[in-house]
Amino acid sequence: MIFNMPSDSGGAFSWVRDSLRHRGVAGSLHYYAREFRDLLVDLTPERRKSRYGDIDFDFQHNVDTTWATVSLHTRLREWLSGGQYQPTEPAIFRQMLDAIPVALEGFTFIDLGSGKGRTLLMASDYPFRRIVGVELLVELNAVARQNIQRYRNDRQKCFAVESYCGDARHFHFTNEPTVLYLFNPFPRHIWHELLANLKRSLLAASRQVYVIYHNPVHADILASENWLQEVGRTDQFVLYEARIAN
Repeated sequence: MIFNMPSDSGGAFSWVRDSLRHRGVAGSLHYYAREFRDLLVDLTPERRKSRYGDIDFDFQHNVDTTWATVSLHTRLREWLSGGQYQPTEPAIFRQMLDAIPVALEGFTFIDLGSGKGRTLLMASDYPFRRIVGVELLVELNAVARQNIQRYRNDRQKCFAVESYCGDARHFHFTNEPTVLYLFNPFPRHIWHELLANLKRSLLAASRQVYVIYHNPVHADILASENWLQEVGRTDQFVLYEARIAN
């Protein structure tokens, strides 16, 4: 299955217009000022050095998934788009998948906001039917595709791994049992659009869907959707099961 998605969603100007439409002028100024301050802190030598603490996975598998090597140009584009790449820690990822109360054979794993693709690589160690990542920024998606080609692991069970560039709001959910992974990739207003899209697909074709929300900053949005039933929680993530009766 090939996903034809609008690459990069129109770029920086469209992201700013999107923010103005949903936050207004004052809200957008406040949001960008706060995020830019955090960006400057992240770019200090001390903070960048600390980010290399996540690089063991890369050395082990000869890939590039660390935050520390993201360029300033990409970080500025992240700031404008409202997202920030951060790789998932392997131990936490295993904990999240182990919390799913069903066997994973036959499921499709989807990561929206997949960045450099570390989660896609880790998911390939499980018996998913296939694995799909969607990343907004072209440069991060290009790295993810290189990583998919280079990744080797004796434990790998799924080799149908794909990464696409596009806006996750326009993702076409296919009629497959799905594990949807979200590492807090969106501003608040995008969550509503994404969940509406997922709900429409479930109304059209009922199936098993589990949603993993890692770093659940906006968990109140998901909690307000009565078709998403919480089935597991830690301080790191919330696991939901989608339950819609046709």
